[in-house]
Amino acid sequence: MKYLCLVYGEEQKIGEMDDHKCLAWDHELRARGQCVASEALEPVATATTVRVRNGRLSVTDGPFAETKEQLAGFYLIEARDLNEAIQIAAKIPPAEVGCVEVRPIRPIREHARAGARLE
Repeated sequence: MKYLCLVYGEEQKIGEMDDHKCLAWDHELRARGQCVASEALEPVATATTVRVRNGRLSVTDGPFAETKEQLAGFYLIEARDLNEAIQIAAKIPPAEVGCVEVRPIRPIREHARAGARLE
């Protein structure tokens, strides 16, 4: 089963972390076949928020919400179940200074191929 591990933290604390520690964990996950994709994100000041309301486009500089902890990156992982996904997320280095949100991937492509109705 696929899970998305969203890494959140204060930008300064995340920025102070050793990138090599994060890359080592990424390499270990990939070697075990559990990392589908992973990326670090640029600082929140580079974000652009897009909304469409009543057919009208609105583009705003910055993040969707003002929060202390910002989205810093992600890991898309393969795990047997939520418990294994939590164990993997707990070893993501920025979890030491921020948090990691673990969410199951909703397999909409697989459902569509199987003929299930999308709602």
